[in-house]
Amino acid sequence: MAHLNYNHLYYFWMTYKRGSVTAAAQALFLTPQTVTGQIKLLEERFHGALFIRKGPRIIPTELGQLVFKYADKMFSLSYEMLDIVNYTGQESLLFEVGVADALSKTLASKVLMSVMPQDGKMQLRCIESTHEMLLAQLSEHKLDMILSDCAIDSDKQDTLFSKWLGECGVAFFSAHPIDDVPFPACLEVSPLLVPSRRSALGRKLLSWFDEVGLSVSIMGEFDDAALMTAFGSTCEGIFVAPAIYTEEIMRDVRIHQLGMTDDIKEEYYVIFAQRMIQHPAVKRLCKSDFSELFAGLNQS
Repeated sequence: MAHLNYNHLYYFWMTYKRGSVTAAAQALFLTPQTVTGQIKLLEERFHGALFIRKGPRIIPTELGQLVFKYADKMFSLSYEMLDIVNYTGQESLLFEVGVADALSKTLASKVLMSVMPQDGKMQLRCIESTHEMLLAQLSEHKLDMILSDCAIDSDKQDTLFSKWLGECGVAFFSAHPIDDVPFPACLEVSPLLVPSRRSALGRKLLSWFDEVGLSVSIMGEFDDAALMTAFGSTCEGIFVAPAIYTEEIMRDVRIHQLGMTDDIKEEYYVIFAQRMIQHPAVKRLCKSDFSELFAGLNQS
């Protein structure tokens, strides 16, 4: 069997993933002509076209889809190998973590800092975005781990793992007191600021409103929990936060607690790729007991 040129295969793989020769050439720091020429050599090796042009776009042929299926496994494994070699052979590790913007930043930071070594040999880099965007970056090896408010579907993401870390109830706050209406009926008095329905907590809240028969008015939905709290502190709206931080939130003398419930939980999951199972920080996270933190007993 004739030797397969893996450089040619890599250029094809990059073109397939990037969607165009130009985008692949930019990522590879090559000219489009060079990438096109290398793909043509690969097509000669496979005795068939890997792409066909349709207007301004190129689309993969059946042969191209088949080749990509195997190439994607090969190069994904090679990136996993490099990740493992890099973090086991370096004195200082870069730990790149995605944090779902729907989560409480105070809790998220305490979870992450609890597994950082004290010797300074690990550098933490945090990226904040939606759960969906972070999953995509994790799948593309751009992140080592995700801290999110929901687990993954292991049937659809067979190379990713998730572990439940803990949960806590939620409380409702307002910059204006509502003393004459009991909780939770008071939630109907003023408009609400709630997590986006794209988040797990946002969906749970909407479902709970229906279950308890509340007819609420939604003033705004927020992807960012910190931004929602900031808005709630300066307007008429009622906002939501983890109940264990009630005391911290109410240090602002303008804020009043309206009530809390354990019927709704903000949950925390760590999600990581198979290649990261042996990463020191991931191992510590999976072995750590966060029950005191999520019970509000570790707020120092």
